[in-house]
Amino acid sequence: MSEKYQPRATSSRTTYILGGVAALIVVALVVGGLLWNSRDDSGGGVDEAVLSENAALIIGEPSAPQTIDVFEDFMCPACREFEQQSGTAITQAINNGSLRVRYHMLTFLDDRSASGDYSTRAAGAAQCVGAGEDKEVFERFHAALFDNQPEEGGDSDPSNADMARLAADQGASAQTRECVATGAKVAEAQEAAEQSRTQLEKASGQVGTPTVLSGGQPVDGIMNGTGWLDALLADNG
Repeated sequence: MSEKYQPRATSSRTTYILGGVAALIVVALVVGGLLWNSRDDSGGGVDEAVLSENAALIIGEPSAPQTIDVFEDFMCPACREFEQQSGTAITQAINNGSLRVRYHMLTFLDDRSASGDYSTRAAGAAQCVGAGEDKEVFERFHAALFDNQPEEGGDSDPSNADMARLAADQGASAQTRECVATGAKVAEAQEAAEQSRTQLEKASGQVGTPTVLSGGQPVDGIMNGTGWLDALLADNG
């Protein structure tokens, strides 16, 4: 598989798709100005243990009856919309013990940021907060990164120091803020992103954000409100 991915910008209600084959599929599915996510159902899912091993962060009780894998890029506008639509419901389900989330932070939109590496730095910052704080602080920081998402192709994006201050606003400790400010987990985030990208392609036949997997299989309708989550939770009683 080529190491060079060409993300295609889409409307705010669609996902980002990577890869030459996926790009051809995408072109064929443009309808009324909206780009819909196509998936290769023949590829099957990936092993649950593999998804757990390469997750950047895991939030929620191991005993939760439902586990999902969420693939995001902090530079992705559609991911921001997904967070705005479903973030609160996901957090509530985590907090009441009915959901466990394995977060996979992808970084293919680095080149859309002014610094050229914002996606990766933000993923590293999230790992700092996830490793050093409780789930409530991480959940707030995760949401805050999307709330403060820089514009694609803009003139600036948050520095590590900016993200450290944002972490402080969410209640992060001095040690965690230092981790964010120094970019201590950036390399770790890059490695995790590469592993997650590979697993996502195996699961869905392509790489795109946002994507949600349940049982290693793509979940449909994630950009249409929280009905997808309601259905998953209802299936588990």
